[in-house]
Amino acid sequence: MSTKIFCDIADLRLIKKFNEKKIVKGFTTNPSLMRKAGAKDYRSYSKRILKVCKNKPISFEVFADDDKSMIYQGKKINAWGRNIYVKVPVVNSNNKFTGKVIKELNHQNIKLNITAVYTAKQTQKILKQINKKTKVIISIFAGRSGDVGKDPVPVIKKSIKMAKKFKNVKILWASVREPYNYTQAKQLGCHIITIPPTIIEKIEKFGKSFNQLTIETVKAFLNDSKKSKFKI
Repeated sequence: MSTKIFCDIADLRLIKKFNEKKIVKGFTTNPSLMRKAGAKDYRSYSKRILKVCKNKPISFEVFADDDKSMIYQGKKINAWGRNIYVKVPVVNSNNKFTGKVIKELNHQNIKLNITAVYTAKQTQKILKQINKKTKVIISIFAGRSGDVGKDPVPVIKKSIKMAKKFKNVKILWASVREPYNYTQAKQLGCHIITIPPTIIEKIEKFGKSFNQLTIETVKAFLNDSKKSKFKI
């Protein structure tokens, strides 16, 4: 099984560029990325993205904080296009599990991307709420776990094992920090990894030998020392 690369971006210019790449199989966005991209109106900006990304799967996140409003937003977002996954956080800001939202949207055959997942217990709780036919992505925030000194690998391993009974469920490695995370995700049998554009461009250059890297590194140091006209 190959690990699919999704591009994690909301910038319209970059979506146009990366939508052309065969290596990119889909896109993920979130409210923070939308804000960074300069979106003023969530719906109209999402529609502009969908004019570019017409076929590849793309995730748009709800930003409500209570069950009823999340369900309402989820239905609205889902209606924008057939390639949409509605992104729902695993808990709200009060740490309340969004199981009711997940169950209702899932049972209405709305494709979901459950986000901000950090533990195998959260994966287990999600799996208890869903059917075995409507597509679900579970996004495990590996990079952010690593940022605070936690190893995300055991969580991803357990989650993949638990999800094996569900052919409709994919485990996603989220919050990538370096190109090597792609290799790690492949080794674990992770279904999807979502990666920012700069790191995707580095992955496209995979395959250099250690000898090439040594020479390139030494040459870079030498060139900079010449440009600065260093003397001792």
